[in-house]
Amino acid sequence: MMDTHQPDIATAFPPPKAAAMLYPGNVMHARLNPFGHRFNYKVFTLLIDLDRLAEAARSARFFSVNRRNLVAFHEADHLPKDDSSQNKSLAAYARGLVMAAGAPAPHRVLLMAYPRLMGFVFNPLSVYFCYDKADALTCAIYEVSNTFGERHTYVCPVEPGQLNAAGLRQERTKIFYVSPFIDMGTRYHFRILPPGDDVRLRIFETEAGKPLLSATFSGSARPMNSAVLAALVARLPFMTLKVMAGIHWEALKLWIKGAKFHSRGKPPIATSFDDVAAGPAK
Repeated sequence: MMDTHQPDIATAFPPPKAAAMLYPGNVMHARLNPFGHRFNYKVFTLLIDLDRLAEAARSARFFSVNRRNLVAFHEADHLPKDDSSQNKSLAAYARGLVMAAGAPAPHRVLLMAYPRLMGFVFNPLSVYFCYDKADALTCAIYEVSNTFGERHTYVCPVEPGQLNAAGLRQERTKIFYVSPFIDMGTRYHFRILPPGDDVRLRIFETEAGKPLLSATFSGSARPMNSAVLAALVARLPFMTLKVMAGIHWEALKLWIKGAKFHSRGKPPIATSFDDVAAGPAK
């Protein structure tokens, strides 16, 4: 088996050992061209071990897995909405994507995503972090959703040179419609500090090599327990509704500023394993 990691950095970002963790933090979006536009808001996200869902469900009184509660995680929110996902766990689905990309099956798969809050959830971006037995990050899966109920998944094995002391650096060409004010073919630059005591997710988007948009999430780890979860819900009771409402409100303001509108068109295939700009994998 070929080693795709720098030996001195491969295990520099070990994942949390708990079955579930909470990461309260801040989301920021900044439109950089052709004019400036910026907004930010507070959120909390969930990091959950997909092989230990039953254990995670016991971690807090107000949290459940695959059933209703004040806060809940449902595998169906991330599985494909077709017959291929019937009777398949989310862990098995994620491992299938990794292996289809030509990488070995991961030992652990952790998903970072918003949970359901009072029955509602919308995840513009969910990220799967896949690790081998030595806790080395071997693959990242970026699951992008739009407000039309569509989803696309970019599967990105960790290649030599992508992991360094600052974290994970990966790129993909955008082939999935997200914003009506950004065209296809822009370039995603993923800049990730994998989850540990802190987590940072940044998507820096460029068009023809010029800065276009920066979207970030920065959070610090908190244990998943009843006290922490109750405090976060009390502070952010309408978080998921705010995420959806905020997307539409900011889109309206961009339209008023004169942002160019791009039609939605036909969605691409649900999953991409190769980088369009780089060509097919060898």
